[in-house]
Amino acid sequence: MDIAALYAAAAASDPARPFITFYDDATGERTELSYLTFDNWVSKTANMLCGGFDCEPEDTAHIDLPTHWLTAAITVGTWRAGLTLTDAADADVAFHHESDAARLPKTPGTQRCLVSTLPLSIGLRDPEAKAAEQRAEAIDFLSDVRGHGDDFMPITPVTQETSALQRPGGEDWTQASLIAAASARADELGISAGQRSMFTDPEYTVAGMDWILVPLVTQGSVVVSMNSNAVDLKARAESENAHLVTS
Repeated sequence: MDIAALYAAAAASDPARPFITFYDDATGERTELSYLTFDNWVSKTANMLCGGFDCEPEDTAHIDLPTHWLTAAITVGTWRAGLTLTDAADADVAFHHESDAARLPKTPGTQRCLVSTLPLSIGLRDPEAKAAEQRAEAIDFLSDVRGHGDDFMPITPVTQETSALQRPGGEDWTQASLIAAASARADELGISAGQRSMFTDPEYTVAGMDWILVPLVTQGSVVVSMNSNAVDLKARAESENAHLVTS
C-alpha cells in the first residue's frame, strides 16, 4: 500500500470527520481539518510540486518547519507526489519557515518555499520573508499553493515501492516500509483502530512523525497540542475524546 491508498482507506468511512485538530497555546490557535479539507491541502501541495516545480517521483524534499497542521499537509503532499524526504538542505525542493528567510541556504538548483504558520494562513508577514520573495530567492507557499487544484493525479505512477524517506545513517524507506513502521509504532503506543489520539509538543523530524502517520494507519484522528505547559492536558484530551499519548 502507498501513502495515497492509506489516506483514502482512512478517509473512506466518513471524509467529513476530523483528521487533525491543532492547538497552539502561544497564539491561541485552534484549527480543525476534516479528512476532506486536509486532503485538499495535500492535493494542492502535490499539484504545486509536480505542476509548478516540475518535480518527479523520488526527487527530494527538505522540510524545515515547526510542528503545525500545515507541516503535516506539506509532508503528506510530498509523499502524494512521490518525493523523498531528506534532512539534506540541497534537496530538489525545500520548505522553510518565514522566520528563517534571512538564513536560507544558498545551494543552487533547490526550489525554496517560505511558509507562514501564523493563524488564518494568509501568507508571508515577516518583512525579511517578503524581501526574499521579491528577490526571487523563495516563493510564498500559501499564496502560490492556493492556485493549484484540489484533486491530484500523478503523471508518473507513485507506488508502495517509491522512496519516501532518507533515514540518517540508514537505508531509505519506501512508502510501504514507512507505513509498516508506523503500524508498529501504533502498537507500541497502544493506539487502536479508529482511536482519536493526542500528542503534546511532538517534534517534527524525519524520524519523528508519529503524530502524522499513526492516525492514518489506525484510521483514526489526532489532536496536536503545542506550547501547552499551562494547560490541563488530561482535561483537554477528555474534551476532545482523545487518548493522551505519553511516550
